[in-house]
Amino acid sequence: MSDFQFTRRRFLATSGAALAAGMTNPAYSANIAPTRSMRGGSNNYLPDAPVVERIGGGGFWMTGTVRRAGDGAPLANQRIQIWAHTTEGHERDQRSHGATLTDENGEFKLEMPQIVPAFGQAHGHLAYDSEEFKTVFLRPVMSSPKDKTLSAHFVLTPA
Repeated sequence: MSDFQFTRRRFLATSGAALAAGMTNPAYSANIAPTRSMRGGSNNYLPDAPVVERIGGGGFWMTGTVRRAGDGAPLANQRIQIWAHTTEGHERDQRSHGATLTDENGEFKLEMPQIVPAFGQAHGHLAYDSEEFKTVFLRPVMSSPKDKTLSAHFVLTPA
């Protein structure tokens, strides 16, 4: 099981237990463990990718959430960097890199070209690399190369 899957399962299980206990907003009440960086997540990382409205031609969506470890509170205005091997470029190409900011609910989304398999897997790369919280690199794998979305979720601890 990947670190992402473990963290997501723990988040969902903890949130479900809080909901069963009658808490109306389990995401804020649960004890959420921090996300650990994934092996291979930092491959082809280029620091300081600019915040963009979209990467390339679009048609594919990278989405996710950013929360604080412990209480699970959503983190607004956090910079998430995204890069991938797409129909328009390799993950080493600067034009395949961009960043987005989370909204007031700790959610982010960035449109980009379709992700295609690299080294046998269709996958994306994401990084939280700002100074307020510890750096985390993720490398989620798509369940099918035909998917039009890929989600990743960060639970961050202070730096």
